[in-house]
Amino acid sequence: MKTQFLPLALLAIFATLTFTNCTGQDADVAAYESLWHEIINDGNLELFNTDHFAEEVTMVLRPDNLVGVEAFRDYYREFITGFSDRKFSVENIFSKGDHFAKHWRFEGKHTGTFFGIPATGKRVNVEGSTIGRIENGRITLEQDFMDQTILLQQLGILSASDNVAIVSELYDNFSEGNMPDVLAAMDEEIVWQEAEGNPLADGNPYVGPEAVLKGVFSRIGADNEYFKLTDVKLHAMDGNQVLATLRYDSKTRTGRIGNVQAAHLWSLREGKIIAFQQYADTRQLATLAQ
Repeated sequence: MKTQFLPLALLAIFATLTFTNCTGQDADVAAYESLWHEIINDGNLELFNTDHFAEEVTMVLRPDNLVGVEAFRDYYREFITGFSDRKFSVENIFSKGDHFAKHWRFEGKHTGTFFGIPATGKRVNVEGSTIGRIENGRITLEQDFMDQTILLQQLGILSASDNVAIVSELYDNFSEGNMPDVLAAMDEEIVWQEAEGNPLADGNPYVGPEAVLKGVFSRIGADNEYFKLTDVKLHAMDGNQVLATLRYDSKTRTGRIGNVQAAHLWSLREGKIIAFQQYADTRQLATLAQ
């Protein structure tokens, strides 16, 4: 699949054609909607035939177009075999003569291989637009416009663009002592792991924000006169993860001064932190705890 961003071209089509909303009124459009409902939602690939598609039906793609009924069938087979719980819906459709434009939505659960991507078990909900042509009741041309980056982010193949900002804001709130907002950034079922050998690892894994507050943050506050995070550097990673490298600048209630090297691996989903893994110089942490 290729990402295509041609909003100006799409707007030009709407500007040059006076489209009429024909949902439920135009026989070709009604048949078109029914056809794709049966193909995608019901998984009926047998409908890719010359009764519904021109022999040289073309899908406009980059760098090379798909041409022919079999090519169409193979392309959409990936959606049928790649996703279960499929729901394809036409949000709106317009037509004039043999041309049409539609706004659609696709939802599903990624339970099979999809264009070489192994099943992730993640759900997707994406939308896009299609322009095309129907001649003598058969589809002759289609061109889709969809931000495939969003699809890949929902599959966890690409990281969401705001992940680093979310983690950065959490560190800022921690430094300011704003614990309510720190906890608010976490998923209700966050799985938090302290580094093996860290005295705080005795409660691993901490599940949920309250467990993290009581088992980690409260103990840090009780054991230290101050505990600061310094030299924080954030690194965006694939799979909706963010790696942070930093140091713990602290002073315990017993007067021990610490400057400990550490790394944090954060995992996010839909704007919430779902997992945390600490890596640290646990020998220093254990010494400070004595």
